[in-house]
Amino acid sequence: MSGGVDSAVAALLLKEQGYGCAGAVMKLHGDGGAVRDAGAAAEALGLPFHVFDLSGEFQSGVVAPFIGAYRAGRTPNPCVDCNRLLKFGHFLRLAGELGYDSVATGHYARVERDGARFLLKKGLDRSKDQSYVLYALTQQQLARVVFPLGGLSKEQAREMAAARNLAAAGKGESQDICFIPDGDYAGFIERTAGKLFPKGRFVDTNGNDLGAHRGIVRYTVGQRRGLGLAHPEPLYVKEIRPEDNTVVVGTADTLYARTLTVKDVNLIAPDRLGAPLRAKVKIRYRHAEQPAAVTPLGSDTLRIDFDEPQRAITPGQAAVIYDGDVVVGGGTIL
Repeated sequence: MSGGVDSAVAALLLKEQGYGCAGAVMKLHGDGGAVRDAGAAAEALGLPFHVFDLSGEFQSGVVAPFIGAYRAGRTPNPCVDCNRLLKFGHFLRLAGELGYDSVATGHYARVERDGARFLLKKGLDRSKDQSYVLYALTQQQLARVVFPLGGLSKEQAREMAAARNLAAAGKGESQDICFIPDGDYAGFIERTAGKLFPKGRFVDTNGNDLGAHRGIVRYTVGQRRGLGLAHPEPLYVKEIRPEDNTVVVGTADTLYARTLTVKDVNLIAPDRLGAPLRAKVKIRYRHAEQPAAVTPLGSDTLRIDFDEPQRAITPGQAAVIYDGDVVVGGGTIL
């Protein structure tokens, strides 16, 4: 439980269905407010409450890789790591040690069994679907996961909470990255790493020097705002080169590409891909999935060729493959 409306309603639904439930929260980064809110939600529902201190695991498994990715010129999605390692890794293990069979969360997604395999499917509320950040879950994890909100809309969840006078009913949406509430990624990275990242050079796609940038951790592929460059046409970040501390910029038309490669592949619907596959692929959380050919390059790598060029394919983000509502799998964009 987070103290928000989604996890509170998930617990409410399971309790009303007759399950034996407890509430638990992950203590991750010294946010006592989240622990208090989660405890209050559990108390309102009459549930036993547990606090799992996973702050060390969070620092090593989520925060450190997040910083490392930015230092390497990539733009990571820490929610993917947190779900795989923390929520459905350590949290699931600790729940089992307390005698609980499954873990439920307030994610808008669905799990269904198909023969011997468990399938991850989109939530029915397409505007809230969170299957993208869950693609890295394994069969063993999916076997013990419950998503009670998968068939509901956000509005229905709020209405249920309000009808039962849960305080979480009026709570706002959580921010994208919980450990950087002010959105200043670069400031967080420099404070946590204990160093300032040096200025370098902006260059265009022909290698011409355009001026100084403020440190590579302040930029991501596709970025336009905050570059501080005077040019007849708008310029966007096209590539980040940590090896020579250079940020390559170009006009909007230079951002488009048809092909990408992914590593660290996790497959859900099949256990392996033996041949190319036609599917739809999503390259960031708010991206509309696009038709593509998916070709295996080995046990851990795929090539994805889109039918149409895609804007700002970003190293470090996840590429998630869909067959209709079903998550085929995904990986990290190289």
